[in-house]
Amino acid sequence: MRRGAAAACALGLGGSLLVTPVQAQAPAWRDDATSRLEVLALLQTLNADLLSHPSATLTLERWCGAHHLSAEAKVVAERVRGQDKPLPDDARKQLGIGADEPVRYRRVQLACGEHVLSEADNWYVPSRLTESMNHELDTTDTPFGKIVQPLHFRRQTLAAELLWSPLPQGWESGTPLPASQGALAIPHHVLQHRAVLFDQDNRPFSLVVESYTADVLAFPQPALGGR
Repeated sequence: MRRGAAAACALGLGGSLLVTPVQAQAPAWRDDATSRLEVLALLQTLNADLLSHPSATLTLERWCGAHHLSAEAKVVAERVRGQDKPLPDDARKQLGIGADEPVRYRRVQLACGEHVLSEADNWYVPSRLTESMNHELDTTDTPFGKIVQPLHFRRQTLAAELLWSPLPQGWESGTPLPASQGALAIPHHVLQHRAVLFDQDNRPFSLVVESYTADVLAFPQPALGGR
């Protein structure tokens, strides 16, 4: 889904529909060499910021505020229900749990204002959280990172991947840059992280896969190079 397009996603579940809010129209980036360099620099900056902080939620709030994506730089979690995913094959080993240990699943969209910045799949071990944390996770849309902050957790990144690069492989050696002279086409998902969260006693309690969307770039293109 192209950034800035009005979007409404419906999920059929037992005859009911879950509809996400329509997103605001975002300014388009031009498809030229300078724009592609700018976009790559921004994605690498966001990636480095996410890798250097334990909470993706708080990092996205800072990003939202710095780029004025919303009047209020506050990230909220919009629960996506009815799309439970099985635990990945290697997850029990990564979480340090046995075959019979209960694991819960939570899928959220992290949004700042009308912009969905991240879609996160989260498998967590309820026995390693407090009763109040589990209750809040079950009954509210509060972001996971904010709920478990009292654990003073740290984050170990297992993988960080740019899902799309605005520059072709070998561009630095003279490979021609694609350019349409129109709007730059940016795919829905641009960056993905896979990480395990550890509490202050170094116990793993959560596996998260975060897919960041093109809306992290939903702000006016900077006027560089005399433009």
